[in-house]
Order: sequence, then C-alpha cells, then structure tokens
Amino acid sequence: MSEKKDREWQYTLTAHDAVDERHHGSINMPIYQTSLFAFESYEKFQEAAKHSQTHHVYSRGNNPTVRYLEDKLAELEHAEMAKCFASGMAAISAAILSAVKTGDHIVCVDQAYGPTRAFVTQYLMRFGIESTLVDGSSPDNIRAALRPETKLIYLESPTSMLFQLQDLTACAELARSHGIVTIMDNSWATPVFQNPLEFGIDLVVHSVTKYISGQSDSVAGVVLGSARLVSRIAEDEYMLLGGIMTAHTAALITRCLRTLPLRMERHERSALKVAAHLASQPYVLRVNHPALPAYPQYELGMKQMNGTSGLFSFESAESPEKMRQWAGQLKLFKIGVSWGGFESLVTVNPAFAGCAAEARSLIRLHIGLESADDLIRDLDQTWAQVCDLQL
Repeated sequence: MSEKKDREWQYTLTAHDAVDERHHGSINMPIYQTSLFAFESYEKFQEAAKHSQTHHVYSRGNNPTVRYLEDKLAELEHAEMAKCFASGMAAISAAILSAVKTGDHIVCVDQAYGPTRAFVTQYLMRFGIESTLVDGSSPDNIRAALRPETKLIYLESPTSMLFQLQDLTACAELARSHGIVTIMDNSWATPVFQNPLEFGIDLVVHSVTKYISGQSDSVAGVVLGSARLVSRIAEDEYMLLGGIMTAHTAALITRCLRTLPLRMERHERSALKVAAHLASQPYVLRVNHPALPAYPQYELGMKQMNGTSGLFSFESAESPEKMRQWAGQLKLFKIGVSWGGFESLVTVNPAFAGCAAEARSLIRLHIGLESADDLIRDLDQTWAQVCDLQL
C-alpha cells in the first residue's frame, strides 16, 4: 500500500508512556477495580459530580483504567475524544442512537455488518426511524437515497464480506452539504491503516474485539470523534444504557495495544501473500482484497488507506458443500466467527448479491500470525485431498 504517512510515530504512541507519579512509576496502567471514588470533602464531591466525564466519581461513567485506553485510542485515531463500550455493537448502537430520533431516516451501506443492518432496518423501526440500504460503492447511490428527513449516513469501508469501499471524502462532503451526520465502522483497517476523521467523517466506531484486542480474549467497542459529539454520547447513551467497558477489559486491551502496529504489518504481509496465491488457483473465481491490483476499487483503496488487514474473501464456482468439506479438513484454519486475532479462520457461505454471476460459494479467510507459507501449503494440500476423495 501507499506509504502516505510515516508509521513510526504509531510505535512510540502505543509503546511509550511518561512516568506517572500517581502510580509510583508503574510501567503499566494499574487496574482500578472499584465501583466508586470517595472524596476528602463534600465540596470536592459536588464539584466532581458536576463534571462526571472528566472527574472520577463512579466507574459506570469514568474509570481511570478505561480512560487511559480511551485517550490512547483517540490519539491513534486522530480524534478529540473516545468512549469505550462493552462490545462493538454497544458502541455502534450508541453512536447511531445519538444521531437520530423518531421520524428520521438513515442511509446505510447494504454490506454493513449484519447486526448493524438488523439494528438499523428492524429494531429502529419500532421507534419510527426508517432506513434505506444502498450499494455504497458510488456516492451517487447514497445521494439518490437521501430524503429531507435523512439525518445519518452509516458507512463501513471496507465491508467485511465483499470488502467494498466507499469514497469517504465524497460521502463526508455530501453529508455535510445536507446537515447529515456520518458514522463509519473502521474495524477492518484499524487506526493503523486508516483514519476516517481525516476525510471528514464525523464519528468512527470500532469493534475493539477484532484487531485492536487481537488476542480473541476480549469483547469491546469504541466510539471516536469530536469532543462535542462524543461527550454527548458519554452523557446520554453511555450513561443511560449502561454498556460500559470494565477496568479489567481495558487493561487487557491496553496490553494488546502495545503491539498493534507490529501485528497489523504481519497480518497485512501474510494476507497479501495468501490472497495473491489464491487468485491463481483454478477453483477461485475472484479474490476480494482491496490491495490486489485486480480489485475493482484498488485505486480508491490506495488513496484512503495506508495498509490492509488480514481479512478477505474469495468466490468459487464450487458448491458450498464441497467448500465446507475443504474448510473442515484444513489443519491451520479454525472454523469460527469474528476475526482479528492471532489465529487463522475460515467460514463458507452461499454466494450472495455482489458476487460474480457464476459464483456458488463465498469463502472468507482471516490470516493470522502463522507462517504464510504454511497456510498456503495447508490450503493447497487440503484442496488436493478433497478433490482426490471425490474422484
């Protein structure tokens, strides 16, 4: 990918902290396992209670361990403020709810994360909030779906099945000209490889469960953006709905954050090698990876991202049954949902809208931290075995 920015600062940001005398010089941020904070005087308590998001009063609002992680993530994403949640969906739903009310309309890309689509198209209907799903590959499709009552454009670039991109600058300019808020899921690229706020997007959400955690041992989410928008979420959706991140979860993720730039470079390098190999295989119709020159939106990817992650898909004319047999016999790929951890994963789904006309199966791979050569060998040998069995 294009090296538009020097990445070295990311290593220092994630690995280095100033010595904090409050914590006796501890090299790691302590876990503040407490539900509340006590005060020396009633005057100090009253003053803190007026500013619960900047003072420590009650851990449902502001815990020092969680706040430390929020500040790190905000700096990495070039945001003024971040708020961490108990899951990616808690962050996504809070961000969406902060932007709409009864009678409003949402435009959402049709390849967004499944639970996000369900929240927008089904759950919010209970409260009189309508939505339109659109092909986000062209800003014209988004423009055509706008209504006078549209208050939110929800993006996910790249998407996590076919890896479709949206033109972030064009979408942000379109939204701004109509007084519409934009929210974008940046879980796939992470702040290491893409910073949507720099393109004019209002709010960024992440499933921290994925690459930011990277160890498949934590579930979490985060919303990032301007202090004006995020502080509003902190006071309303965060405090009132209660989907808070615990201090223990924040400590686990902070530990993982130290290696995020290193891990992302490894995921990128290995996934590109595996994707390029698969593109040459006879059972593969098309590889959906934004960094492959044959990918339809390759140039847009080069413009918007500084790198790519380890998740991609390929399409095959082979039946889902045969591809599931192949996936089930792989030695180094586990079958499982989610992605972003150290382990390689595979899932097989019937082809759906957007796949090549002749595709019968869509196979999604997450390339972990194993040797790319070993993963390729596993893919090839298992395919040969499956084919031999069917002769």
